[in-house]
Amino acid sequence: MLAVSSMKGIGPKTLALLNKINIHTIEDLVTHYPFRYELLKRTDLKTVDEQDKVIIDGKIESIPILLRFKGGLNKLNFRLVTPSGVVGVSIFNRAFLKSNLTIGTSVIAIGKYDRTKNVVTASDLKFGALSNEAKVEPVYHCTSGLSNKNLANYINGAIMLYGKEIPDYIPLKYLDKYNFSNKRTALSIVHNPPSMEKLKEATIRLKYEELFAFMFKINFLKEQNHKDKLGISRSIDFKELESFIKSLPFELTKDQEKATEEIIKDLNSKNRMNRLLQGDVGSGKTIVSVLAMYANYLSGYQSALMAPTEILATQHYNNIKELFKKTKVHIALLTGSMTKKEKQEIYDELANGKIDIVIGTHALIQEDVIYQNLGLVITDEQHRFGVNQRANLKNKGIKPDVLYMSATPIPRTYALTIYGDMDVSIIKEMPKGRRPVKTYVKSDAEIKEVLEMMHEELKQNHQIYVIAPLIEESENSDLTTVNELRDKMNLAFGSKYRIDIIHGKMASGAKDLIMQDFLQNKVNILISTTVIEVGVDVPNASMIVIFDANRFGLSTLHQLRGRVGRGEVESKCILIGSTDTDRLKIMEETNDGFLISEEDFKLRGHGDLFGTKQSGDMAFKIANVRQDYKILVQARDDSREYLLDTSNDKDPLKQTLMASINDN
Repeated sequence: MLAVSSMKGIGPKTLALLNKINIHTIEDLVTHYPFRYELLKRTDLKTVDEQDKVIIDGKIESIPILLRFKGGLNKLNFRLVTPSGVVGVSIFNRAFLKSNLTIGTSVIAIGKYDRTKNVVTASDLKFGALSNEAKVEPVYHCTSGLSNKNLANYINGAIMLYGKEIPDYIPLKYLDKYNFSNKRTALSIVHNPPSMEKLKEATIRLKYEELFAFMFKINFLKEQNHKDKLGISRSIDFKELESFIKSLPFELTKDQEKATEEIIKDLNSKNRMNRLLQGDVGSGKTIVSVLAMYANYLSGYQSALMAPTEILATQHYNNIKELFKKTKVHIALLTGSMTKKEKQEIYDELANGKIDIVIGTHALIQEDVIYQNLGLVITDEQHRFGVNQRANLKNKGIKPDVLYMSATPIPRTYALTIYGDMDVSIIKEMPKGRRPVKTYVKSDAEIKEVLEMMHEELKQNHQIYVIAPLIEESENSDLTTVNELRDKMNLAFGSKYRIDIIHGKMASGAKDLIMQDFLQNKVNILISTTVIEVGVDVPNASMIVIFDANRFGLSTLHQLRGRVGRGEVESKCILIGSTDTDRLKIMEETNDGFLISEEDFKLRGHGDLFGTKQSGDMAFKIANVRQDYKILVQARDDSREYLLDTSNDKDPLKQTLMASINDN
């Protein structure tokens, strides 16, 4: 698809702003859908109460007067001829609009009406007029320097110029079956709704298309797994495996035992395993993967465990090495930051079979890595890897068995649909001795109490995570930033305790160094974005304080809460929010991630299940898995029918969909 920079009027500055909100191509631009709509309906000023919100429109009758005040504040005053008569309009800090507010210009003013003064104090001004019908106005996620109006203009310009070139992923058969409009028409309606009814029709059509393309990929992978079912034939030494389980310094939970049995059964069969191990935060998925790797080792095969970050890979390596210290299993760590010489040594030992288990990051799938007899591939936090990355690792062996792990609980019904190409094992039960994290919801006004709670933990030489949702200040946002929080924490604790920050924009090496310092208790308070959501065990971290908690989904909050309570000390999670605190109360009531994910589905849909936009495979732009579950099921069935119908194998659309699988 064409780059967005090819559009007339988009220069380097605008391009940088568009890139900032993940718009790189024309297709990205036209599928940057509104996150909500405003219903603009003309208010009859004769019927409104004092200080009610009003929407009026009319033509400017007087030249605007600009008043300036101390501190850089300003106010524009002008008169508007409306259907309700002449009304005064005042708006603060919009001096830049003065040259556009000429006599005779049509304007829509939104604000509060003072009947005594016959003046509307506007919070917003829009150019144009209202009809007798309500006007549906789209509202977009923007960024500082890029207004809603400008973004809408770019989107509409792209639809007009390139609408016919934008790929449509719905086969003609289903366009006719459901009486769907073409893609260009649907996009035009979604960005310029003529009515709520038309908007609903166009939205359903675009949701179906997005889910159809997604489920086509899932169905294709499922078919590939069925065709490729013949796997490794093993001879597992069950007595040795049982002896190893008994030697563990803890007892397996019933859920761990069941998941282990399912995985060992898969490994022992002639069919290739393709299984998702889903477990709540701290439920003990890692030990299940260790038992799978040991069974694979006892059969004479190598295992590879891929983690999304170096710090998590290193943590797995240290923990697993400790568990295998009384065995002859040879374990190695392979990460991108290692020297060329260190990597080459591991490459050689993997190729000659000296290494039984290798743990690492995406370095495991580089071309230089050749395995002698890879039998088992495990990816931790599997949603963080694209389909292509997982396939690369899977194809390193002849036909290795594959186990995906995720600490993001998803209701089983949805998991079986979304991960339709996999078998699913679930761990809900917590290991014995794991103490639940106590959670408290606090308002902004209670910050002093929160600081006192933090001080109590610091006095006991415990460590604290502090979470903010943003890195930098934005004119369009009042969310607390990492830098602002660092200043506040330094003010409160800086002279006595070491404070550091970590966020996603930092280089991975810099992040790892700070995390190592935190691990070694050289940092007392770590201020972070959600980059620590899935990551390191720091047993001494006993508290996590999450600012603007109302802006996060419940599932993300649960993942963040899982960063504490990893040791023996009682841990606390403090959720600070200015609004929406009733929704957060469930976090005080339960530590059950599956229950929380169900609640998140009810409240927010799929959007926050995977925490951040790093999730890749599930980054739907318009569809919502829970709310649109019926559409999802229909798209699943239709895409499977289309995939299996060999008569359309030469259809360009089918070839495009197949190609998109390889691109992801």
